[in-house]
Amino acid sequence: MSGLGKDIGKSTGGHPMVRAEGVHKSFGPAHILKGIDLEVNPREVFCLIGPSGSGKSTFLRCINHLEKISAGRLYVDGELVGYRQKGDRLYELKEREVAAQRRDIGMVFQRFNLFPHMTALENVMEAPVQVKGESKAAARERAQRLLDRVGLGDRTGHYPAQLSGGQQQRVAIARALAMEPKLMLFDEPTSALDPELVGEVLDVMRDLAEDGMTMIVVTHEMGFAREVGDSLVFMDDGVVVEAGHPREVLTNPQHERTKSFLSKVL
Repeated sequence: MSGLGKDIGKSTGGHPMVRAEGVHKSFGPAHILKGIDLEVNPREVFCLIGPSGSGKSTFLRCINHLEKISAGRLYVDGELVGYRQKGDRLYELKEREVAAQRRDIGMVFQRFNLFPHMTALENVMEAPVQVKGESKAAARERAQRLLDRVGLGDRTGHYPAQLSGGQQQRVAIARALAMEPKLMLFDEPTSALDPELVGEVLDVMRDLAEDGMTMIVVTHEMGFAREVGDSLVFMDDGVVVEAGHPREVLTNPQHERTKSFLSKVL
């Protein structure tokens, strides 16, 4: 399944792929993110771990403006996400402009979100045709190539209901790659899968990492984080508690809250 690299977008400058500066997010009185500061470099596999409700998935959704931040700044490849700054003020972009930013950011959810009435091939073709105006022939060729690379070249004509959970998630990854993103966001991509299907999805993600895709992965798969991750952040209650190289954080955590969490999941 190697060779995914030709479908991977590249950073256009010498800046971080993602930079968060004092990011806050509230839903009414609930303060979910409480000042997140972090950077993700191009080609980096950046893992986010922490208990449910710690803000990991909310932060991920803020990166492509599926959730609007309440304060702070978020940049992807040097470009402010969701807003335009004039002087000291921020002005929210029009939906069309936000959609253009999202083209460069692939996202894979816990639930596969495939179109049930479309085959695997049609699911992967849909966005390049509808969003980028690509010809069906070109989109079909790329979709076939991507499905081959995620090990589903013999399932192109199958509908989601005819596929296992692991196969559906691999179609979802191929669908995200079809837009040739420069950044991939994974929101607990294996959490909805039966245990025996987890490995086939993680294998695809390992191949992506080897080919240099910049990835932010919210995960409970500590083995994946240790083996594949370049950086790891432990979040709790909307803040970054501890950050470092995955092996160091997982084997020698410095913060008591990190130690408590890892004692329950390792």
